[in-house]
Amino acid sequence: MCPGQRMRTLATPFPQLEGRHPCFSVTAAGHARSGRLHLPVSPGCNIACRFCKRDFNETEHRPGVARRLLSPEAALEVVHRALALCPSITVVGIAGPGDTLFTDHALRTFALVHAAYPHLINCLSTNGLLLPDKAEAVVAAGVETVTVTVNAVDPVIEAQITPTIVHDHRRIDGEAGATRLIAHQIEGIRRVTALGAVVKVNTVLIPGINDDHIATIAQTVAEAGASMINIIPLLPQHDFATLPAPSPLQLSRAQAAARQHLTVFSHCQRCRADACGIPGVSDFADALYGSGVTAASTFSHG
Repeated sequence: MCPGQRMRTLATPFPQLEGRHPCFSVTAAGHARSGRLHLPVSPGCNIACRFCKRDFNETEHRPGVARRLLSPEAALEVVHRALALCPSITVVGIAGPGDTLFTDHALRTFALVHAAYPHLINCLSTNGLLLPDKAEAVVAAGVETVTVTVNAVDPVIEAQITPTIVHDHRRIDGEAGATRLIAHQIEGIRRVTALGAVVKVNTVLIPGINDDHIATIAQTVAEAGASMINIIPLLPQHDFATLPAPSPLQLSRAQAAARQHLTVFSHCQRCRADACGIPGVSDFADALYGSGVTAASTFSHG
């Protein structure tokens, strides 16, 4: 099969989500047609990524940021109010501020939302470390779409990005931790797709570290069952504050490399963990959550 034929075959891997899930829609029109609500219920994380700076504020428009944390019960009430504000919402997602599987908050929330609003698509984002063990629980909670952040499939590269993980109540550093993280991510993708969930992979494009590794990542996760990949340009911050952000040309080359193996999602707005509305079109988060940041001391890496 020639590359052109392969790309046409992969163009719409899940037409049932086109226009219903903005982060799994191939076309710009599909992306801008439906709304999503992010519920910030997950407090802690079990890996330490050098680009990740989680925070509570009202101003930054990036992952890992929210105004406050919600309990699963409070999150259900937020869904009710969000649908009144934005009836075009079709997706309820949980993408932090911490990892969704490190605590049981996200799965409890999804179970409540799915029981009350079974017509909504439930979408979970995770680093994948605990996905093999929790794949069945994820699907049982009503989750249909899963995003797994995979930044490398080579432990030497991954250790430069995520130098520490916490697993089985033990801190694991360097390549040993990276090896375990990668293995669990790939196995988690296999298990959750075998159970019927659709998987998209997010990859942070980090110049000088994984920019020549994108095709290998895409091939590996595609073989595990992923259907789409989203290449996210690095936001220079935290330990990577001195690194340059990828240029448009670097991003384009990375997307082309990934497109050899997977459909590439190219409309990402790098949403907050408490986003509400149609990405790039409407924003109801202020009206939904109100002003005023509630600080929390629950962020941890185990």
